[in-house]
Amino acid sequence: MGSTFADRRAEGVKGTTINAQYYKKVLQEKLRPAIRKKRPGLLESGILFHHDNVPVHTARAVTDVLAGYKRELLEHPRYSPDLAPCDFHLFPKMKEHIRGQRFETEEDIIQATKVAIKNLDKCSYVTAFKDWLQRIEKCANNGGCYVE
Repeated sequence: MGSTFADRRAEGVKGTTINAQYYKKVLQEKLRPAIRKKRPGLLESGILFHHDNVPVHTARAVTDVLAGYKRELLEHPRYSPDLAPCDFHLFPKMKEHIRGQRFETEEDIIQATKVAIKNLDKCSYVTAFKDWLQRIEKCANNGGCYVE
């Protein structure tokens, strides 16, 4: 989980490269407080944490922060976009919403993207989670190989 372009823009760091130090800051200053606020007690009882294996996510600074969470980290096979819910679920749903539109400004794109995400109903996220679990299981049964 990283910050969105809109978050970086709002923070005045447009064009910032997302590196390990930046991601570490997001985990500590954004994710952790958000989990505490939205799901009190979850960090203490344990979370299931899934992100891909790009260098930013596997850097020592990041793994040290994650070590402080009571969590189980799911392995993510290399080159497996079929296991990333954003890739197989969220982005296609957003594209459905904005397909065929023309945008004059960056802000117009950001607004349309926010609207597309807000228009996703709760069932959509449940479906994405179920699909993700099926894909993870299929990958595990396939020896960790790419499945789609």
